Amino acid sequence: MATKNQNLSDYDKNTIPNAKDFRFGIVVSEWNSTITDNLFQGAFDTLVAHGALSENIVSWHVPGSYELIYGSKKMQDQKVDAVIAIGCVIQGDTKHFDFVCEAVSQGIKDLNVMHDTPVIFCVLTDNTMQQSIDRSGGKHGNKGIEAAVAAIKMAVLRQQA
Repeated sequence: MATKNQNLSDYDKNTIPNAKDFRFGIVVSEWNSTITDNLFQGAFDTLVAHGALSENIVSWHVPGSYELIYGSKKMQDQKVDAVIAIGCVIQGDTKHFDFVCEAVSQGIKDLNVMHDTPVIFCVLTDNTMQQSIDRSGGKHGNKGIEAAVAAIKMAVLRQQA
């Protein structure tokens, strides 16, 4: 869990298993694409840095964060070892933010409970655009990197279990 001053990109690279034998899926929301594109790049680069072959990383785009649930479910059918769901929801003036955040978090949780392929939650749920910028390559690092590390660890767990 991130703390107030933690950089999401800081981790001990020596503790991460080699990902060369795994296949990953990344589902990316097109909404707030300046943020989600940065998160995707952080995740992709981290997977490759830990040995994943670029041809073993499948990526799809969906219109918004709400659609990440269906996209991730379909990605699980692609014989991947882990899925990373990337999105960004920023608080507005209506309750729409609350409904989308709740649905996406519950939907991804449901996929993890109902299926054997882990889905990593890489959805920023921030109050402001600046907070999202700070967490997608800004002063707090890149949540995509953190999600890729989690995907590798969960792929290993899936293989061992």
